[in-house]
Amino acid sequence: IEVSYSEVGIALCQRKYALDILSDACLSDCKPSDSPMDPLVKLDNEKCELLHDPEKYRHLVGKLNYLTITRPAISFAVSAVSQFMSAPRTTHWQAVLHIIRYLKGHIHIASYSDPDCLEVTGYSDADWAGCPVDRRSTSGYCVFLGGNLVSWKSNKQSVVSRSSAEAEYRAIANVTGELQWIHMLLTEIGFSVARPSTLHCDNKSAMHIASNSVFHEQTKHSEVDCHFVREKFNCGELKLVHTCSEEQLADIFTKALRSGRVSYICHQLGLYDMYAPT
Repeated sequence: IEVSYSEVGIALCQRKYALDILSDACLSDCKPSDSPMDPLVKLDNEKCELLHDPEKYRHLVGKLNYLTITRPAISFAVSAVSQFMSAPRTTHWQAVLHIIRYLKGHIHIASYSDPDCLEVTGYSDADWAGCPVDRRSTSGYCVFLGGNLVSWKSNKQSVVSRSSAEAEYRAIANVTGELQWIHMLLTEIGFSVARPSTLHCDNKSAMHIASNSVFHEQTKHSEVDCHFVREKFNCGELKLVHTCSEEQLADIFTKALRSGRVSYICHQLGLYDMYAPT
């Protein structure tokens, strides 16, 4: 990881590592793609040809996974291709190459940090039943410390959610735990952090579950998540704010998006091209 210091903050970049991945995939001179994953492609276990060299697939996916440390835009795509490590097929290989071609056009992307404010804010989203293989939902979140992106995650939920509200609520529970951990860490090392932590969600039904003290039959099976989030909400540690879908920054961690949407969210996340003209 390359670290650049300046008077206005710190920038983190993995430019050299991204170039190594391009070289490993023999794509150093390839035509760039404008998004990490084609929104029209749904990866599954279809009966297409198995790869003759699955180790190459695993090697590249492993390197891409490490690259997500500073490249949140590829988190969803890398999470998706990581689900086929045991028996990768040609369609999965093409998806990996698509990610790498995206890197070709975004080599110098860095995340910027300005440690000026200690307000903790999160965004949470879910793509209900998005996996065509088992119909599990994908959760995604990102957390900001002040205006700085400090944590993000894209992962498939461990159980099948029976409604979009349930899928969104499981995502809320995940990021609530992350917000609590970040707050406790900062407090332990001597920082005073503003309360409550603000969490942005675009699903009003999921937000209603958090603020409603009555468990309904439809939410009985997810009571642990309900109790956890509601406890933080009722004691003033968590503030839920509705945000429109267009401003939902966690959208990039739950599904494949088109290039314009990817560029917009990356800008809002504080990612920028270190060598772009000012």
